[in-house]
Amino acid sequence: VQLQESGPGLVKPSQTLSLTCTVTGGSITTNDYYWSWIRQPPGKGLEWMGAIGSSGRTDYSPSLKSRTSISRDDAKNTVYLQMNSVIPEDTAVYYCAAAGPTYTLFPKGYNYWGQGTQVTVSS
Repeated sequence: VQLQESGPGLVKPSQTLSLTCTVTGGSITTNDYYWSWIRQPPGKGLEWMGAIGSSGRTDYSPSLKSRTSISRDDAKNTVYLQMNSVIPEDTAVYYCAAAGPTYTLFPKGYNYWGQGTQVTVSS
């Protein structure tokens, strides 16, 4: 299974960040698999942002829930991230990754990762 993130490298403060994770070699509707978005700000550790499961159920980090939305397009085998009202502190490398039902034990159990995409929030 391969995951590839894509999206704009630069976003202005207060705008909406939109990222795409294209999955190949496996289906995003595979039972009991969860597709997560994770980010790593410069000089900091990995932060789990949220996930969407094979059933379509979503789960979000409480600290980001008000600004984050994860969705998917089954026909395109693609998972999306939207984050509203971005601020400079949202500058990070953003990853998509997949895990089984124990996805909440992040970072354990994450078998598949994309290479990440740099997003900078700046005017």
